[in-house]
Amino acid sequence: MEMSQPIWLHVCDIDAIPRLGTRVLPHPDGNIALFRTESDKVFALRDQCPHKGGALSQGIVHGERVTCPLHAWNIDLATGQACAPDVGCAERFAVRLDGSDVLLSFDKTNDKTVHAPADADVSAAV
Repeated sequence: MEMSQPIWLHVCDIDAIPRLGTRVLPHPDGNIALFRTESDKVFALRDQCPHKGGALSQGIVHGERVTCPLHAWNIDLATGQACAPDVGCAERFAVRLDGSDVLLSFDKTNDKTVHAPADADVSAAV
């Protein structure tokens, strides 16, 4: 069976997401939170904690996790999984950096997040 190539959509420039912060992308099926780490990795999760639905975009980003502002659940940004002892998963979306462009795929078969190489200058404007 031949797999189709994912469709990547430009959603913003990396500088539109503050380091250790978020940017919310409105979507008809529910907002998507874009998270940027200190090392300029970008992740995308449904902006809804798996516990009580709190807005993850209002949480604190630390390392590659976000802490939900409602009940302090820690969510792994790479997987969307709640960190033990909590259980649950936030829907995640594939993200790719192309220079400073943040690209997002809504393709459910594309389950990979691609980050810029460690030596890439992703903070420079295109």
